[in-house]
Amino acid sequence: MINVALFASGSGTNAENLINYFSASKEVKIKLVVTNNAEAGVVKRAEAHKKNIQIISKQALANYTDQIIDFLQTEKVDLIVLAGFLLKIPEKLIQAFPNRIINIHPALLPKHGGKGMYGHHVHKAVIDAKEKESGITAHYVNEEYDKGATILQAVCKVDENETVETLAAKIHELEYFYFPKAVEKVIENLKVKN
Repeated sequence: MINVALFASGSGTNAENLINYFSASKEVKIKLVVTNNAEAGVVKRAEAHKKNIQIISKQALANYTDQIIDFLQTEKVDLIVLAGFLLKIPEKLIQAFPNRIINIHPALLPKHGGKGMYGHHVHKAVIDAKEKESGITAHYVNEEYDKGATILQAVCKVDENETVETLAAKIHELEYFYFPKAVEKVIENLKVKN
């Protein structure tokens, strides 16, 4: 059994999509949901699915990284999936879970990545740059924002009259369809190594 921890900061639609996707799996268990925001929509979604929820503040993530690593290891977490988690992952945590932390980014990296590039900021940057296409990138997390190796990319067209909202809707559709597949791909690789 591969145990997954979902990290999310916002409404939690991607996290809930993953919970639903793997709910019938005999090989993958969504063990817990971690958020840095007790008021985030992801908390209610996780509660509705009876998932263990951990609130870890930005300060705790930075100052108590060793304890967080111990907790995740005690919970036998094999894979950390960032599903709209907005805090930078500490280097120690990345080293404790090498190639076992993955993220979804709402653009085609390496374009439109980096600090502050999330959600509508990314879509606005794509439209402002007059890109003809955008998409999603599932990637491993390393010490730099959005610089880890790519696992999967999916593309959508950016129309002439595209708005941040219409592009966001297209990107969400890609995320819901492809992100679970990217997670599965990483899990297959983990099973081969174990």
